[in-house]
Amino acid sequence: MTTVGLLHPGAMGATIGGACRAEVLWCADGRSTATRMRADEHRLVAVGSLSELVERSDVIVSVCPPAAAVDVADAVARLGFDGVYVDANAIAPSTARAVATRFRHFVDGGIVGPPATTPGSTRLYLSGPDATSVAELWPDRPLDVRVIDGGAGAASALKMAYATWTKVSGALLLDVRALARAEGVDEALLSEWEISQPGTAERSERTAAGVAPKAWRFVGEMREIERTFRDAGLPAGFAAGAAELYERLVSFKDRTDADLDAVTRQL
Repeated sequence: MTTVGLLHPGAMGATIGGACRAEVLWCADGRSTATRMRADEHRLVAVGSLSELVERSDVIVSVCPPAAAVDVADAVARLGFDGVYVDANAIAPSTARAVATRFRHFVDGGIVGPPATTPGSTRLYLSGPDATSVAELWPDRPLDVRVIDGGAGAASALKMAYATWTKVSGALLLDVRALARAEGVDEALLSEWEISQPGTAERSERTAAGVAPKAWRFVGEMREIERTFRDAGLPAGFAAGAAELYERLVSFKDRTDADLDAVTRQL
C-alpha cells in the first residue's frame, strides 16, 4: 500500500488528503490547533517531524500557499526524498519546472475549485510521466483527478490560466466598485449595470464576501500569474494590480464580517 505524505492540511489540503485511498501522513510539528482538528476530521495520521514523513512516504503532495512552494520543496529535497513529489500549488509553469529539478520523480498539479467536499466541485489536474499512477490514489469522488498532456508546467499553466480569469476578474470588479464609491457614482453605476450588465452588482457583493477572508492567500498566486504571463511574453500588469488589491485586504483574514461596504472602504 502506497503511503502519502501531505504538506500541509490547510482548508484545501486536508480535503485532498481525506479523499485519498492511501494512508496519508502529515507533520504535526509546530502546527496550529485548527490544523490538527482538520487533520483529525479527515483521518490523517500525524508524525512528529518532516524527516519521519519523508522517510515513510512513497508520494509527497505539497498543498501550501504559493509563496512557500519552493521552500517546502527544498526542505523535502534536502532530506533526500526519492519518491514521487507532487506539487499541487498555484505556481507559474517556470516555478513548477524549477521545483521539478529537485526530484527524480515529479508530478505537476493544479487544483481548480473549493475544498473537495462536494462531488463535482473540485478537480486536481496532473501532468508528467508519473501522473497516471498518482491519479490512481484518488479513484473516487469527491475529488475529480484528471491527467493532462505535458510534463512539468502543464498542470500549473492550466491553473494559472483558470485563476487569471476567476481571481483577477474578481479583483477588478472590487476595484471598480471602490472607484465608483470614491467618485460618488456608485448608484449610477448600479443603475447602468441593471440595464446593460444584469447580475454584475450581485456578483460584486458575492465576491467581496467570499474573497476578502482569503485575500491573504491570493497575493502570492497573483505574483505567480504575473510571472506566468511575463514568461510567455504577454502583458501582465493586471496580475500585479490584483496582487496590490489583495494585499490591501489581508486584514480580513478569517473574518466573517466582510461585505462590499467594508471591502470598498478598506480599498
